Amino acid sequence: MMSFGRLKPAFTLQGRDVQLYRLGDDLSGLIILPMLVLSPWLFGTTPHWAIWGMNFGGYLLGFLLLGKLFIREVKGYVAPRWDNYSSRSGRLARRRHPLKRVLAGLTLAVLAYILVSALNRAADYSAEGRVFQYHPHLKWLPYSLDGGRTWFYFWMYLGLAASFWAICDWLPGMTVAEELAVQAGRDQDKAAPWLTARLRTLLWLLCINGTLVGVESIIQRACYSTKLLFLEQPLVNPDDLSQFGPYGYRANAAQFFNLVWPLALGFWWTLQRAGGLRGKAQHWLLLCAAIMAACPIISTSRGGALVSAGIMAATLGYLGWTSWRSFVQGRPGEGQGTSGWLFLFLTAALVLGWFWGWKSLAPRMEQIGGGYQYREAIYADALPMAADYPVFGTGPGTFATVFQLYRFSESTYWPEQLHNDWLETRITFGWFGFSLLLAALACVGLASFSSRHGLRRLVVLAGMALAGCLIHARFDLPFQVHSTLLLFLVICALLLNLSRPAGAFKK
Repeated sequence: MMSFGRLKPAFTLQGRDVQLYRLGDDLSGLIILPMLVLSPWLFGTTPHWAIWGMNFGGYLLGFLLLGKLFIREVKGYVAPRWDNYSSRSGRLARRRHPLKRVLAGLTLAVLAYILVSALNRAADYSAEGRVFQYHPHLKWLPYSLDGGRTWFYFWMYLGLAASFWAICDWLPGMTVAEELAVQAGRDQDKAAPWLTARLRTLLWLLCINGTLVGVESIIQRACYSTKLLFLEQPLVNPDDLSQFGPYGYRANAAQFFNLVWPLALGFWWTLQRAGGLRGKAQHWLLLCAAIMAACPIISTSRGGALVSAGIMAATLGYLGWTSWRSFVQGRPGEGQGTSGWLFLFLTAALVLGWFWGWKSLAPRMEQIGGGYQYREAIYADALPMAADYPVFGTGPGTFATVFQLYRFSESTYWPEQLHNDWLETRITFGWFGFSLLLAALACVGLASFSSRHGLRRLVVLAGMALAGCLIHARFDLPFQVHSTLLLFLVICALLLNLSRPAGAFKK
């Protein structure tokens, strides 16, 4: 029998553990960044093969994260991380973020909820014969009316959860240059002292990649191509106006751009306030933001165009408020240059949208009332599902399977998604699971209120992007698309990491 003395070295920090930690941290970055680049290009990560590819990437990130946590939490390694750094003492010490702990518990609760629903399945569905095979189950536990679909959602949510927490854990890490600067007691990046190297890398990557997706999408629309990325003809929405770029559904494309362009604008605003970069390179971000902000209009998505316009209006309101505040505080000239650049961005975005998309969008906007009534009729058909399964729902991912039981006739429209993610989530997760998801979202919202002063503009614009997506989800399906959901979680990870314990960053 092995003695405890022989096991003890396994829990003692050694030199090789530090090397393994750094290797795992670097590998995490090498996986995260390509995943974020590929996510929209893989046809919006809507095919099953693309989703499973992202799932395996998430599982690998989760494995690396567990290894890093073991070295930090069990072996006691104080890693060179910004959330461990105190600007007052100039030293590294283990620090805790209570909201992260609560959110981690809610993540496990959501995954456990889906897992129990899949294991405690009430039925399996055969699409070929349109037959339900019912099973005995425990009604006082979450259950699913289509075990196969719920299992698919469990594996997808597991990959997304692992990716989210891997990004949350990777972002605060210091680069070698930052670590050496901290050890030497030197000031960090004077141009933007609130933005760490990894945060800047992630933001630049999202902005440039989103711009490339936007340029390709505009070119594809200008060529009247009916093939996604000029490669694949979709079976659903085969005409050019119903799709946009790599997305087979224009609204999904609009939702992607409405998440990225406010982030680009907030990133530019933060760099501008911090003094900018040499050569004013940050102004390229305005061009990126203008192209992406025009894309929802060019896509001819009515909801996407309205959300984009709403975020622009909110940005103008926020600009006015910050300018008034600067004037009251005796700094009347502080925001004049920023105001000019922002008005230039808004003008460029509207001109691009009008030139490339308004001719096709205008007739659709005139019919928006009829489209709204049509979808409300579908919602009315689905509401009895929520009434029949109020607590645990029908099971994650089971909406399309169960909705057929509520059709009045064969002529009743049978949607794959409800085009109302709030109602669909309540139907499939029930109030119990839906409450867990809302609580997790509330944690991110609370974290954003404690962000550092220098990052407030980035936080506000990122919050606008999330709010726009949540509003659009009332009339469409952003959270049923993997690439949109992953990007939403990335922004949540950014907000969570911009909320630091006191003293984590210089003022």
